Amino acid sequence: MKKDKCVQGWQVYIIECSDSVFYTGITNNLKRRVSAHNSGNGCRFTRCRAPVKLRYSEFQPDRSQALKREAQIKKFPRLKKLALIKQSRRKLAAGIK
Repeated sequence: MKKDKCVQGWQVYIIECSDSVFYTGITNNLKRRVSAHNSGNGCRFTRCRAPVKLRYSEFQPDRSQALKREAQIKKFPRLKKLALIKQSRRKLAAGIK
């Protein structure tokens, strides 16, 4: 079985680093990935910016779609990322997917 055929699918996520900088990435195991970022094994960018906090995540059906969405979000200015995070929190509070 290919890695991108994971049962749970792929997620695009935004974490906020200790210096308030956002990092956007993809994973097929969000809990493990955030833990890796916090332990210094996530990526070079977050290694010296731990601890990180998960601020946003969304499911994508496959790795290809996750990569496309990640690229799209990475181009967003900070204010647009903040709006995305805020909108997601509102939906969670209202119980909407």
